[in-house]
Amino acid sequence: MTTAQRTPEPQALPRLLAAQGPGLAEHQRRFGGAMPRFGRRDLIGLVEKAGLTGRGGGGFPTARKIAAVTGHKPVVVANGAEGEPLSSKDAVLLTRAPHLVLDGLGAVAHALGADKVYLYLPSHAVAAVRHALAERRTARLDRHAVTIVDAPDTFVAGEESAVVRRIEGGPALPRDRRVITAVAGVRGRPTLVNNVETLAHIGLIARFGPGWFRSVGDPAEPGTMLVTLSGAVTSRRVVEVPTGEPLTSVISRGGGTDPHTVRAVLLGGYHGGWLPARALDGAHLSRTSLAPLGASPGAGIVHVLGRTECGLAHTANIVGYLESQGARQCGPCRNGLPRLARLCHDLAYGRADDSLIAELRRTVGLVDGRGSCRHPDGTARLVRSALDAFAADIEHHRLRRCDATLETGSDPHDRPRDRRTNWVPI
Repeated sequence: MTTAQRTPEPQALPRLLAAQGPGLAEHQRRFGGAMPRFGRRDLIGLVEKAGLTGRGGGGFPTARKIAAVTGHKPVVVANGAEGEPLSSKDAVLLTRAPHLVLDGLGAVAHALGADKVYLYLPSHAVAAVRHALAERRTARLDRHAVTIVDAPDTFVAGEESAVVRRIEGGPALPRDRRVITAVAGVRGRPTLVNNVETLAHIGLIARFGPGWFRSVGDPAEPGTMLVTLSGAVTSRRVVEVPTGEPLTSVISRGGGTDPHTVRAVLLGGYHGGWLPARALDGAHLSRTSLAPLGASPGAGIVHVLGRTECGLAHTANIVGYLESQGARQCGPCRNGLPRLARLCHDLAYGRADDSLIAELRRTVGLVDGRGSCRHPDGTARLVRSALDAFAADIEHHRLRRCDATLETGSDPHDRPRDRRTNWVPI
């Protein structure tokens, strides 16, 4: 079956946020009426030609992920959990364009012949989605009943195995995965878990085709992406940009911040990595561009650190938070993360000598790759990037100074020393 274009194709931008409102009438005026339906092979072919990669953080090719789901009575899950404190893009999408998410969810459920369909959502997004589902029931648009499952407001609640565990009635904590979710997920059935933004893009690809989708963005990973901007910007906001957009452009045009006033940028959130200001020129918001720099766009998080802020203090705050959010189901989470948090705190607010740095690097090596889930790995990645990006700051801290004091005249070492009470959101 070919794609059915019931309305003129949306302009290059915005795409996901192109409708004038969240209601079904506004959605259909912008994108058309009933969705075209595709069988499994046809939908996978369209998504593969489009080159869509996952927008939940991992960036895995979406067509391959769908194709991996085979077997009897498959389950499809839309993952809208957003436990990452620096991300707001899924919440914005679910409240401003819920029908695009539901279009994509319905397209995938139909193509796979899904037996069960779930929406995994935080409490603040439930009302908007329930209203959208009611509108679609009245219009008789969907063939599958959708069950909403609440996602706790915790950092690890959106991890794929934690999603499955929660839907099954257990805690939203990661589990050891001996078999991939596509083979044995919810109650042992083959299960597809896709981020809600990924599903919204599938809804657009089904309507307008892979050529349209590829007409903007980085050719290696085309399309647009939602980016949450925070930190030293005019205001925290979510913007839609083409993949491959220059990072300095995202900061200046999207965030209203002069890149020359930036000390560093945290990409990919608390499990991401720091890029120092010197690395920003020539960096683009794509995995291809950022990989040589040891970074990734992740789930579209760009947190800007101003020139007057201490990167080591920020990192210590984040690691203290991540330690509190661990599942505590394995040694790296129970022992390694608390040790990392104490060492990062000492580096930011206490001593900064060779023995501390050596112990910090040793502990990162012990934690990385040894956890039952990826939470310890992400924390280790953040710390390792901070040691590289803020090497000059470490030298200043050795002398009981901080580079940020050159701008502010204050001393970050005057801040409270208790790690448990020192954390503040950023």
